[in-house]
Amino acid sequence: MSQPRARAHEEVLRWAEEEMLSGRLTIGARLPGERSLAAMLGVGRTSVREAVRVLEAMGLVRTAVGSGPESGSVVVARPDVAIGTALSMHLSTSYFPVADIVRTRALLESWALESAAKDVDATQVARLAAMLDAMDDPRLSPDEFHRLDAEFHVALTELAGNVVITAIMTSLRVSIRGYVMYGVHALPDWQAMARRLRREHRGILRAVESRKGDRAAQLVRRHIEGFHRAATHDP
Repeated sequence: MSQPRARAHEEVLRWAEEEMLSGRLTIGARLPGERSLAAMLGVGRTSVREAVRVLEAMGLVRTAVGSGPESGSVVVARPDVAIGTALSMHLSTSYFPVADIVRTRALLESWALESAAKDVDATQVARLAAMLDAMDDPRLSPDEFHRLDAEFHVALTELAGNVVITAIMTSLRVSIRGYVMYGVHALPDWQAMARRLRREHRGILRAVESRKGDRAAQLVRRHIEGFHRAATHDP
């Protein structure tokens, strides 16, 4: 029995994948125009538009409308867009338990610090310290505090120089902020927790600055898991 024919827009996606894998379509390259691509693949222009929308959602192309030199669809590299969107949607269905997100985050950050602390330089330390200085402002709302907190933790993983880990952590940021803000409202004393988080952040940074990777990894894991336990009242 023959296999059913793929939907037309899937044929366009398969073509794009093959072109990228072969190196014929690289970052910065422009996709053929809608009319040309439809004729080349023997599909309708509606199918081409549908495929391009999927590629945009996946963070693989950026599309500008119009007829000038900047119009059309250009290949870009934004893996965090696709991963972040997928994670957010799945989290909204409660497919991924928050506890698993917490464990994944702790695993990524502790590995990054253990791997990177020995090579950290003064510029990187100064950047992290500036983030913590901004978080010391007592006028910050919980939402503002945790926006800066998320940026700090992404910056920690960037120290490892692993683009895949950074993309995953960046995409997790929305999910992390969601469970963190939910936990904030469950805390009996947010100000006390904020002071605790500031102390823990400083301790992590001191370990990084001292190039004690094992210690930094231990502290960041304790920091992440400790907040989750406090917010969920899990002893």
